[in-house]
Amino acid sequence: MKLSVIIPVYNSEKTIRPLIEKLQATLSEISFEIVMVNDGSHDRSEQVCRELSDAHANVRFISLRRNYGEFNAVMCGLNWAYGNYCVMVDDDFQNPPEEILKLVETAESGDYDVVYTHYAKKQHSVGRNMGSRFVNWLTSYLLNKPKDLYLSSFKLIRQEVVQEIIKYHGPYPYIDGLIFRITRNIGTVQVAHEKREEGASNYTLHKLVSLFLNILFCYSSLPIRLFVPIGVGLFSLGFLLLLFLTLQWIIGPDPKGWQVVTATIIFIGGIQCMLLSVLGEYIGKSFMAQSGQPQYVIKYNSSEHV
Repeated sequence: MKLSVIIPVYNSEKTIRPLIEKLQATLSEISFEIVMVNDGSHDRSEQVCRELSDAHANVRFISLRRNYGEFNAVMCGLNWAYGNYCVMVDDDFQNPPEEILKLVETAESGDYDVVYTHYAKKQHSVGRNMGSRFVNWLTSYLLNKPKDLYLSSFKLIRQEVVQEIIKYHGPYPYIDGLIFRITRNIGTVQVAHEKREEGASNYTLHKLVSLFLNILFCYSSLPIRLFVPIGVGLFSLGFLLLLFLTLQWIIGPDPKGWQVVTATIIFIGGIQCMLLSVLGEYIGKSFMAQSGQPQYVIKYNSSEHV
């Protein structure tokens, strides 16, 4: 099979059916499958997806028991995708099905492991665009990503790389972080970006903060490395402070002890709280990763009901 199209589904009962029909018409010239993963939708998305999987032999449907997040849903889809190439597509028609063929052509012509898309004009909200720019800036430093590479959710991954990605079983998957651990053979292609046909974006400040913390503490050792320069800085500051107080005691006037003690306690206490917070994040993430918390739990899998 040449292509697997993975669609994380969340509250898209009105768009998922026309999207599947459009994919069937657009990709009819190649061998492909569609893997829909319902990520705990609250509307009729699950029922619609079951109907679609029953109606089309090349459509697989998996439903999760609750909302685990987009990356977890995509990881689930990757575990059940068998095409030579896997493409992730949003469920809201913002990624036109016609553009999928561009990704396949780019991957084949350049022999790329991964192909990211970038948009001539993005149709996201101002807040979503700002959040995307922040994440791209962050990953440029933490993942050593090229600064001009936009990490879009609409991308293609070669099956050999997918097999390496799904070896990660932790509860905090970040697909792009896993990609950069595996390969740097990455291409890009410009595609169209459409407005949402139904509903509002599920992008929130809470999800941005959660993604920021996952990238920072699960895919980078930078925060823990800050302990060394901070420790050296505190040692140097303490040494200079002791030297200054010694000279002041010799030359005069004598410093007020309570002022020095209070300022020192507040300063060092703040630094300790910051370092303990960083350490706590690492311990917490490590605990959750080792506690057996699953990436997702499957409620229904159409492949097991054939």
